Amino acid sequence: MIRYQPSTVMIDNRVLGSPMTQTVIKNLPDVPRRIISDPAELTPEMRFPGTSITVGKRTLFLTAHKGKFLKKCPGTAGEVCCNYYVLNPLSNCSFECSYCFLQTYLNNPFLVVYTNMEEMLEEVEAALAANPGRPFRMGTGEIADSLALDHITEMSRLLVPFFAAQKDALLELKTKSAQVENLLDLDPKGRVVISWSLNPQRIISQEEHKTASLEERLSAARRCQEAGYKIGFHFDPLIYSPRWEKEYKELLDQLFSVIDSRQILWVSLGGFRYPPELKEVMEERFPKTRLLYEEFVPGQDGKMRYLRQVRIQMYRTLHALIRSRNPRVFIYLCMEGPDVWKDVFGWSPHCQVTANELFHEQGGRHEFF
Repeated sequence: MIRYQPSTVMIDNRVLGSPMTQTVIKNLPDVPRRIISDPAELTPEMRFPGTSITVGKRTLFLTAHKGKFLKKCPGTAGEVCCNYYVLNPLSNCSFECSYCFLQTYLNNPFLVVYTNMEEMLEEVEAALAANPGRPFRMGTGEIADSLALDHITEMSRLLVPFFAAQKDALLELKTKSAQVENLLDLDPKGRVVISWSLNPQRIISQEEHKTASLEERLSAARRCQEAGYKIGFHFDPLIYSPRWEKEYKELLDQLFSVIDSRQILWVSLGGFRYPPELKEVMEERFPKTRLLYEEFVPGQDGKMRYLRQVRIQMYRTLHALIRSRNPRVFIYLCMEGPDVWKDVFGWSPHCQVTANELFHEQGGRHEFF
């Protein structure tokens, strides 16, 4: 894994005194800093053609978030939604996955850390207070890797104790990193899930640049499991190739040789998909990628997807392999409609369900909260 080190730290002068800003400065003492008086002055730089995605990521930008931190997972109309909520204290990712949707999604090339963390936590508290007794499943991994910058921000040391004290909230930190050092001396009290996106090592080497290796991810997961964290895994995106079945079986053999399968809280499955505009960016930035060589069809959401029968075959195969190791582990599909759920699991939930409801429909008795 390549640990991120920016070439410049750019700081909005309005957040100079924030605790998060001071933490970043402490952890990057030798990185040049640039203070700006107004983020609007950066607009010309962000639009300059030379500020490519790669170049933009070399700048770490500290500023305050002006909108809402907590939002419902966008999902897609007509597909099953598990009522997941996303927190966005970070924007952009230091990793370079060839298939990453952020390459066409973000309008800011910099890696951004929003320093007004106290306001974010107050927003979470307000949501919980307004919905007493309602369980919230939240995660920080929508538009940034949850742990890729943790050696710089130490954000996990703020988030874990906060969520450990909440009765009706469960936090998921989703990552392709192995940076878990800040987590290991904290007590999550059963309220924090650390989850890893997994692929065979060949895919990681070819398509998930700068990320932790499969061995590093599984070792980090084992350390977190031993420290008392709940663990999750996401096979998303599942990548099709002529050898996909053999490679994913070997991956699962490796996973279950390292991790106690009884302690895995959930597993998600999702086939590789991409918005059409991403194709040109992928070909330009990653000319050696082979992900676009397969047959794709447009889905209801406009994204290009593997053929339905290909996705179903992959889901059924992994579902059976995982179930053979743990008959009770909670498995769900990401961004798929009820018809695909029925073909894979033999049943289909309604479109708006909680994780607990999904588990009970699978015949389990486990409660996440």
